[in-house]
Amino acid sequence: MAARTTSPLPSWTTVAPPLGLAALVLAWGRDLGIVPVVLVAVALAAAVIAAVHHAEVVAHRVGEPFGSLVLAVAVTIIEVALIVTLMASGGKDTSSLARDTVFAAVMITCNGIVGLSLFVGALRYRLISFNAEGTGAALATVTTLAVMTMVVPTFTTSAPGPEFSTAQLAFAAVISLALYGMFVSTQTRRHRDFFLPVSDDGALLEDDHAEPPTDRATLASLGLLLLSLVAVVGLAKVESPAIEAGVAAAGFPQSFVGVVIALLVLLPETLAAVNAARRKRIQISLNLALGSAMASIGLTIPAIAVASIWLEGPLLLGLGATQMVLLALTVVVSVLTVVPGRATRLQGGVHLVLLAAFVFLAINP
Repeated sequence: MAARTTSPLPSWTTVAPPLGLAALVLAWGRDLGIVPVVLVAVALAAAVIAAVHHAEVVAHRVGEPFGSLVLAVAVTIIEVALIVTLMASGGKDTSSLARDTVFAAVMITCNGIVGLSLFVGALRYRLISFNAEGTGAALATVTTLAVMTMVVPTFTTSAPGPEFSTAQLAFAAVISLALYGMFVSTQTRRHRDFFLPVSDDGALLEDDHAEPPTDRATLASLGLLLLSLVAVVGLAKVESPAIEAGVAAAGFPQSFVGVVIALLVLLPETLAAVNAARRKRIQISLNLALGSAMASIGLTIPAIAVASIWLEGPLLLGLGATQMVLLALTVVVSVLTVVPGRATRLQGGVHLVLLAAFVFLAINP
């Protein structure tokens, strides 16, 4: 009797990350035609979905809330590297790139990911519950970080324009790291139960009953997750000339390119959050959204502060009037969403409208 095959071919989620990196190497620094641009877009989409899969494997192994930190921190580290690279090559023309990227990330996470997760969850379960204590703590940290790093520079007088002086920038970097570190300690050690999924009556939900992956499978997924994220960010940058051409052809301002790139980079977290919402794990979705916003500010600002030592030109961090209005409205709406600890489709819809307003005003400032 013939022996059965015991080593099946690798799944597409295993093959997609190295193929994405191969596409990145082949396409980097070259002028691409229509067909290569389409192929790169396909590789980008595959890398995004693969990143979500491997992030969920790692999250299932380590449990919540540690799992939510994996994707948020990994994406943010690569996002920081991308910002620093573009600022180093762009000179004075990229003086507001860090601000625009971080603000776009905050609006996408706090309104887009939160709104979509609440809407999808409520659409399926009518009324969804989450832990208001943990979510409120995360929202307070995000708000403090956003105001101290992007609103305060508009009103300081030590340096001209919406920028910090050297001492002010150093102070902002230190408090950003301190706040992020305190939150991670609170989330993972002292008050871990505040960030676990809850049932409609407020009781903590147990993790999914599926058998957790082995250590070997988890390490493999962690490595493939990092490869996927590198491919996502790199391929998004490769696609940026085509995006710029499309934006210019549509008559949109060139600053909108940054919004498009931010949307692409945050796709893995968005898909992971929506998948959690479908399983009625809304707290995981909120952990991903607010944790990503927090990491985007808390890690980016210190990194940019250090990089500004050798980067050319000013570092503009202060928001404009329209951006500050959108940020303030986002904070108020988020507080009203979080306080009850429960939400319906309405709350999700309100956040999605705020995201639509941000995108519309980015197109028509």
